Amino acid sequence: MNLILFRVVVAASLGGFLFGFDLSVISGSTKALTDCFHLSDRGLGLTVSCAIWATAIGALVSGWIAERFGRLFGLRLASWFFVLSGIGCALAWNWGSLVAFRVAGGFAVGLSTVVCPMYIAEISPARLRGRLVLIFQTNIVVGILVAYVSNALLTPLNLGNEEWRWKLGAETLPALVFILALLGLPQSPRWLVKRNRTEEAREALAFVGEPDPMGRVDDILQTFASHPSEPLWQLKYHRPILISFALVFFNNMAGISAVMNYLNDTFQYAGFSKAAGDLGAVIVGGMNFLFTIVAMFLIDRLGRRTLLLIGAIGMIPSLLGMGAIFYLASHQNLLIWCLVSYIMFFAISQGAVIWVYISEIFPNRVRGRGEAVASFLSMVIGAAIALEYPVVRAHSVSFPFFFFSAMMLLQFWVVWRYFPETKGVTLEEIQHKLGITEEIPSAVFLKP
Repeated sequence: MNLILFRVVVAASLGGFLFGFDLSVISGSTKALTDCFHLSDRGLGLTVSCAIWATAIGALVSGWIAERFGRLFGLRLASWFFVLSGIGCALAWNWGSLVAFRVAGGFAVGLSTVVCPMYIAEISPARLRGRLVLIFQTNIVVGILVAYVSNALLTPLNLGNEEWRWKLGAETLPALVFILALLGLPQSPRWLVKRNRTEEAREALAFVGEPDPMGRVDDILQTFASHPSEPLWQLKYHRPILISFALVFFNNMAGISAVMNYLNDTFQYAGFSKAAGDLGAVIVGGMNFLFTIVAMFLIDRLGRRTLLLIGAIGMIPSLLGMGAIFYLASHQNLLIWCLVSYIMFFAISQGAVIWVYISEIFPNRVRGRGEAVASFLSMVIGAAIALEYPVVRAHSVSFPFFFFSAMMLLQFWVVWRYFPETKGVTLEEIQHKLGITEEIPSAVFLKP
């Protein structure tokens, strides 16, 4: 590790901060928006989920943008869309304009979700890659925490009907910081090699402290062989495709979209006051941040697969506890403990691993498209959950938590059976570890 590499990674990871802030800040405005625009349960679900649907669009096109114009261009484009979203939400003149500017922010999140971890993974040395990509995830949870703190600080100011404008518009300041932080960053060396700009790639690697930039460029060149790019949908890529799909599916089936986007509502359903709900959200956000930091020290020691297994086991009783509290309508004072336990295990497993793992398992030739498709699927599932959760909750507050706990049991088995470990292995070596060669493998299904 050196200061230049750390500065580059932190600057790129600010996209993660805005990711967390953008998608979480609305949790403190759901009631105000419902009252202001007279929203039904479905209307509230659409208001919250519209940004997440837009992340799916951003993720889908991010692979093309990152491959065609470079990872750095994708980061800069996302930063300007974040600014547009913050200013637009603060000045929204009706519900339609609010949704439109929320969509702009969601599009930026989709770009960041793919391009930030891709850029960091491609510029990091193998032995540090896990914890450096995890800085992106750490910034996501910092953004979530800051969103909750911002909401809690604005609530006592009694801003009345204009409160939601201040809460949603607060995104503008960190978005401007993101724009400035990206100045002077080098382009991804692997993207430069793919574009036959090998000298620039060596300079980029040397800039971030690679001890043997010429040797590393030669290694990257070998993975591209005779052609730097090819279609993703080939049988030989079946393992990274299926593993990434399983990972994003279970990441959402952990219930994180429902829990975090409606966190303040969950406290109010349990009988907490608005101020107590804001404080509870800050506590949950703080624990999310704390245990993401813990994961940073564990991910390159215990490994990605081990953390996923630990997290699944830990989230099951936490989700069952939340379901039981609402089903029995008693012991509501235990809700905060269940939420803290849930977010702790999520942070050190799914939250920490997902973007690291996805950025690792796709080969250089198809990494942009692979990450884009996986992120698109993740955002679609998350948006669907955020859209339908208020409707399902109106019928049964407890059912979603019981369902999510069952999904975590299934995740444990899938990870145990099929997921390989990638810690401490170069991106090029992971390709060989997954059995990806020029020949099409005979098996169609995942190999344990």
